[in-house]
Amino acid sequence: MHIVGIVLIAAVMLCMMSLLGDSSSYSNFNEAKANIDEEVHVAGTLVKTKPMDYKPEVDPNSFSFYMKDKAGNEQRVILKKSKPQDFERAEQLVIIGCMKGNDFVATDVLMKCPSKYNDAQEAAL
Repeated sequence: MHIVGIVLIAAVMLCMMSLLGDSSSYSNFNEAKANIDEEVHVAGTLVKTKPMDYKPEVDPNSFSFYMKDKAGNEQRVILKKSKPQDFERAEQLVIIGCMKGNDFVATDVLMKCPSKYNDAQEAAL
């Protein structure tokens, strides 16, 4: 009975250590610039006053935009995917990638869009 408990505790500890090892904290653009070619996660918001460039007829897997990180730094971002649907509506963005030259090249973007529940609630008022 004690051996089963020890094995169970060891398994839980191994799972926790692997999760902690894989977790990454958010960086900002200055930290990304200091660690060129190192993949980071940057959280921020879309700069809606600056241009977005997506020409699917030229390159369907290249979309550029400007983002402001949590520290207030603005940076041009090149997403190596097509433009996500409802991108302009995103309240928050998390981009995953690294600095390459003067641009942040993202391999993925996670978006937090306005909740449909909030939209329905506002419409009812």
